[in-house]
Amino acid sequence: MKKDIKKIVTHGRTFTGVVISDKMHKTVNVEWISWKHVPKFERFEKARTRIKAHNIVDAKTGDIVSIKECRPLSKTKHFVVTEILDRKDKSEVKK
Repeated sequence: MKKDIKKIVTHGRTFTGVVISDKMHKTVNVEWISWKHVPKFERFEKARTRIKAHNIVDAKTGDIVSIKECRPLSKTKHFVVTEILDRKDKSEVKK
Protein backbone atom coordinates (compact mmCIF):
# COMPACT_ATOMS: atom_id res chain seq x y z
CA MET A 1 0.00 0.00 0.00
CA LYS A 2 1.31 3.41 -0.97
CA LYS A 3 1.83 5.96 1.81
CA ASP A 4 -0.32 9.09 1.63
CA ILE A 5 1.63 12.31 1.33
CA LYS A 6 0.62 14.68 4.10
CA LYS A 7 -0.77 17.95 2.87
CA ILE A 8 1.21 20.96 4.07
CA VAL A 9 -1.08 23.51 5.70
CA THR A 10 -0.19 27.05 4.70
CA HIS A 11 -0.93 30.27 6.55
CA GLY A 12 0.49 33.76 6.88
CA ARG A 13 2.47 35.67 4.27
CA THR A 14 2.60 35.09 0.51
CA PHE A 15 5.42 36.25 -1.78
CA THR A 16 6.27 36.12 -5.48
CA GLY A 17 9.86 35.66 -6.61
CA VAL A 18 12.32 34.03 -9.00
CA VAL A 19 13.92 30.64 -8.38
CA ILE A 20 17.68 31.20 -8.32
CA SER A 21 18.76 27.67 -7.37
CA ASP A 22 17.15 24.23 -7.48
CA LYS A 23 20.20 22.10 -6.67
CA MET A 24 19.00 20.90 -3.26
CA HIS A 25 16.68 17.92 -2.82
CA LYS A 26 13.04 19.17 -2.77
CA THR A 27 14.24 22.71 -1.95
CA VAL A 28 14.60 25.88 -4.01
CA ASN A 29 16.07 29.31 -3.28
CA VAL A 30 13.62 32.08 -4.14
CA GLU A 31 14.67 35.72 -4.46
CA TRP A 32 12.75 38.97 -4.89
CA ILE A 33 13.80 42.60 -4.92
CA SER A 34 12.21 45.43 -2.96
CA TRP A 35 13.04 49.12 -2.55
CA LYS A 36 13.89 50.65 0.83
CA HIS A 37 13.89 54.37 1.54
CA VAL A 38 17.08 55.87 3.00
CA PRO A 39 16.01 59.07 4.78
CA LYS A 40 19.53 60.44 5.20
CA PHE A 41 20.18 60.59 1.47
CA GLU A 42 16.51 61.00 0.43
CA ARG A 43 16.84 58.09 -2.00
CA PHE A 44 15.81 54.50 -2.45
CA GLU A 45 18.08 51.47 -2.48
CA LYS A 46 17.51 47.95 -3.74
CA ALA A 47 17.16 45.24 -1.13
CA ARG A 48 16.98 41.57 -2.03
CA THR A 49 15.44 38.79 0.00
CA ARG A 50 16.40 35.15 -0.39
CA ILE A 51 14.22 32.40 1.08
CA LYS A 52 14.51 28.62 0.99
CA ALA A 53 11.20 26.98 0.09
CA HIS A 54 9.93 23.40 -0.12
CA ASN A 55 9.55 22.45 -3.80
CA ILE A 56 6.53 20.19 -4.36
CA VAL A 57 5.57 21.56 -7.80
CA ASP A 58 8.93 20.83 -9.51
CA ALA A 59 10.07 24.44 -10.05
CA LYS A 60 13.33 24.96 -11.94
CA THR A 61 15.91 27.77 -12.00
CA GLY A 62 14.52 30.92 -13.62
CA ASP A 63 10.85 30.17 -12.92
CA ILE A 64 8.67 32.85 -11.34
CA VAL A 65 6.86 31.21 -8.41
CA SER A 66 4.45 32.02 -5.62
CA ILE A 67 5.49 30.88 -2.12
CA LYS A 68 3.44 30.75 1.06
CA GLU A 69 4.40 30.50 4.73
CA CYS A 70 3.90 27.20 6.58
CA ARG A 71 5.11 25.43 9.69
CA PRO A 72 8.89 24.95 10.00
CA LEU A 73 9.91 22.06 7.74
CA SER A 74 13.60 22.19 8.67
CA LYS A 75 16.09 24.56 10.27
CA THR A 76 15.91 27.01 7.35
CA LYS A 77 12.70 26.10 5.45
CA HIS A 78 9.50 27.87 6.52
CA PHE A 79 7.89 28.35 3.10
CA VAL A 80 6.40 26.11 0.40
CA VAL A 81 6.10 26.75 -3.35
CA THR A 82 2.37 26.86 -4.10
CA GLU A 83 2.37 27.51 -7.86
CA ILE A 84 4.55 28.31 -10.85
CA LEU A 85 3.44 31.61 -12.39
CA ASP A 86 5.83 31.64 -15.37
CA ARG A 87 8.26 29.04 -16.72
CA LYS A 88 11.58 29.97 -18.33
CA ASP A 89 13.22 27.99 -21.13
CA LYS A 90 16.70 26.65 -20.44
CA SER A 91 18.09 28.88 -23.20
CA GLU A 92 16.87 32.04 -21.38
CA VAL A 93 18.49 31.17 -18.03
CA LYS A 94 22.03 32.54 -17.48
CA LYS A 95 24.55 30.31 -15.79
